[in-house]
Amino acid sequence: MGKLFGLVGQPLGHSMSPIMHNTEFKELGLPHHYQPFELREDELEEGIKALRLLGVEGFNVTIPHKVSIIPMLDEVEQEAMEIGAVNTVYRRGDLLIGANTDGQGYLQSLLKLTGEDSLINKKVLVVGAGGAARAVAVSISRSGVGSLTIANRTLDKAEKLSSVCRPYATVDAISLEILNSSLESYDIVINTTSIGMSPEINNVPLPVQNVREGVVMSDLIYNPLETLWLKQGREQGAITSNGLSMFVEQGALAFEKWLGIKPDRSRMKETVLKKLGGQQC
Repeated sequence: MGKLFGLVGQPLGHSMSPIMHNTEFKELGLPHHYQPFELREDELEEGIKALRLLGVEGFNVTIPHKVSIIPMLDEVEQEAMEIGAVNTVYRRGDLLIGANTDGQGYLQSLLKLTGEDSLINKKVLVVGAGGAARAVAVSISRSGVGSLTIANRTLDKAEKLSSVCRPYATVDAISLEILNSSLESYDIVINTTSIGMSPEINNVPLPVQNVREGVVMSDLIYNPLETLWLKQGREQGAITSNGLSMFVEQGALAFEKWLGIKPDRSRMKETVLKKLGGQQC
């Protein structure tokens, strides 16, 4: 018998999750369906009650509900609590359990890129201190990292995020304004901001002149597939990666929580690339 899965957020018209999951269900011969449920903030609580009654087996959560959904769930995993946001909900009996696969999804995609088992010998820079930065920084620090620096326009926000990560790793916070002079010291530079996302494609989160050759430059954006920042980095000799692998990996981890089986990550990636109409940069 087919099971119902879904996506809760607003707006959802741009989301690649339905086609990615529904294609994978079909390819695996599973009779399940993944459905977008567009809910406003004032509809969220009643919407979650409705999903319970419908017997929805699991769902993803996106903007603007990743934080506000937490009190409506029965339990929340420890890592999701530290991140302060839920992007995946799965059912255990009658209980709805909140998880966050964004950070782990990013970490797994980054390790595949570096070809290493951990970041224990790496000096990592995270640019931004919003929700995406929180998921990335918490998961990286929990997994073990040489050192982690969080840079943000508002130093106070960077300090707050650093304090969450410090129990696990050596973490400091700096202002974006003083970052350029120390850029060459980092092994991995991660942009977690929306700067450079379509349609604002002519902006960059920080200059690349001072990054050294061979540094890993990672952008969480995947539309466009190559941001101007990544293009400049590639021309500077950096190893560059967009956010598509993270998106696929977080979706695959959610899939595993729902069904206990591993989806084909390469096929999921091809599905999204085909929909986007481009090639991986």
